[in-house]
Order: sequence, then structure tokens, then C-alpha cells
Amino acid sequence: MTRLAWFAVTLAGLGAACGGAGDQAAGGEAEAGVLGAATSVATVQPFPHVVSAIGTVTARPERFAALAAPGPTRVARIFVVAGQRVTKGDSLVEFERAPFDAAAQSAAAALANAERAYARAVRLVQAGILAQKDSGQAAADLAAAQAGAVTARRAQELATLRAPLSGVVTRMSAVMGAPVDANQPLVEVADPTALDIVFNVSPAEAGRIHTGDTVIVNGGEGASAEPLGPGVVTSVAAAVDSASRAVAVRARPARTTRTLRIGEAVFGRIVTGVNPKAVTVPVAALVPEGDGFRVFVVDSAGIAHARAVTVGGRTETLVEILTGVAAGETVVTTGAYGVEDGARIGGARR
Repeated sequence: MTRLAWFAVTLAGLGAACGGAGDQAAGGEAEAGVLGAATSVATVQPFPHVVSAIGTVTARPERFAALAAPGPTRVARIFVVAGQRVTKGDSLVEFERAPFDAAAQSAAAALANAERAYARAVRLVQAGILAQKDSGQAAADLAAAQAGAVTARRAQELATLRAPLSGVVTRMSAVMGAPVDANQPLVEVADPTALDIVFNVSPAEAGRIHTGDTVIVNGGEGASAEPLGPGVVTSVAAAVDSASRAVAVRARPARTTRTLRIGEAVFGRIVTGVNPKAVTVPVAALVPEGDGFRVFVVDSAGIAHARAVTVGGRTETLVEILTGVAAGETVVTTGAYGVEDGARIGGARR
């Protein structure tokens, strides 16, 4: 509200008070104003449409690895600890090699036998002693033996787990001498410079978010926490998570004011669009009414009139009004819950 408008409302209130005194003298009762109510003027300004969500810092899939033993064995040596930096190819965990060496030797022997059997079958087929199907069976046996030999050699190589990328050991659960199996991840390595943030939003909110939308990230779990910097949405999941019933939105920080940590919780405001000429009023002006809202608009005589409004987006302090209030109109903010339709706003302040 401008100072001139404020004076106009004040003078109108004073004039009404004087008129009320005359009416009182004639036998009427003066109408009391709503004292202490604050007002504000509806303004036009750019208004961002925002989806707020809690996110978790995670490593990018292509820069993260979880390693397990190639088969049932025991831990023989541990070379690193959680938090340690490693270079691609560095040794992480070594297992007992005897089972893998024996399996590799067995597979090599089976391959040699299969190769000899196949060569013999081919000669006998060419000589007309064996049927062609016998040669085909020998070829199939040879292929199976070749696959077994490759698998055994690979397991032998993995008897020592090595870092597949340069980064930091984020998890180490191997214990010296402990038995392990092939489905038991023991070491995790991630690149701390390649991080994403995964937000969980409702399906309705996910429908408003698109790849390329801007994200404003804050530390902690509230918008008032430390600002960390901007980011950009890189993907919106096509499916709803069966457990959380939420949709995962992955964002990539462009730059941050400090180093992010994997597993850290952050607060994000995803900007899905901007209304360049939105009519806005303070959030305090909204008064719930059924399933909607209303505001009290103050006329030039200082009288408050209730109006139903259609609300667009909102922030912590402002709300976008789609219908019900025009730019330049004065609305009651603080004290709106105690105002009734037709009440005189006395002593209103901005």
C-alpha cells in the first residue's frame, strides 16, 4: 500500500468515525473498526512455480561400483579402508586363491579334452564312420567347455578385487578370514566429483517437472538452511516406486558452495516455470474457506469485503492469485482471520 493510499484509508476511517459520532448523537451506535490489522497492496511481478522436495546425494551410476567375490571363498587380505582414495587398478581385497586356481585348471583340462573330442569327431564324420549329428554334439560340448574356461579364468582374476575407477572407498564390509559368497557386496567405490541428487516427489508433482528444469539446492531439510547452489534436472522416472509411492527425480548440481557428501540429505526447490506477470499478495492474506480460500479486500472507505480467490503457486511469503484480486487492490494480511465481511479496518498498518 502506498503512503497516499494509507492516508486515504485513514482519513476515510476518521470521517466515518465523525459520521458515527453524529449518528450516535441521533440515537445510533458507532461501528467499531478492526484495530491492529495490517494491509498490503497486490502487486504484479514474476512468480516462479516451484516443487519443493527432500533429496539424497548419490553417486552417478556410471561412476559407482559395488564389488563382490566371484564365488564362495574366504577373505585373505584387505588393502584399503572406507574413506581411502584409490586409483583405477588398485588392489582392494584378496581372497583365498586355491578354489579359483583349481577351478581354472579343471576348466582348462575340460577344454583340452573337448577340443580333442571335436577334432576326432570331425575326422570320423569325414571318414563316414560317424553321423553328422555326432559332430554337432562334439561342437556343442566344445563351446560349453570354452565358456567354462573363460568363466574360470575370470574368477581367477577376480580372486583379487581391484578398483574399476578412481575415487573413494565408500564402503568396506570385508572381514579378515570371514567366509563370503558371490552375492555379497564387500566394497563400494565412487567418484566424489560425479554426484547427483535424487528427489522423491508425488506423481502429480512429477507431471509438472521436465528435464532441464532448474533446481535451487539448500543444505539440510529446509529452505532456510545454507544455500548450496543451483542444479538442473537430468531425468524424471517413468514409474512410481512400489514402496514409497513416489517418483524419483534426478538432478545434477552445476556448482556448489561446499563439497557434497554421498548420502547427505538436501532440500531442493525445482522451478517448473515462471509467470512473468503474476498478481501476488502475502501468504498471510489467505483465509481458508471450505476447500478454497478467500481474502479481504479493503475499499477506499476502509471497508473490508470478502472475496473468493483462486490460488496458483506459493512460496514461504507470497502467493500467486489467479482470480479474485486485481493488481493495486489493498488486502488485509495480519489479522485477516479476525475480519468479517463489511468490517471497517481501523488503524490498519502496512
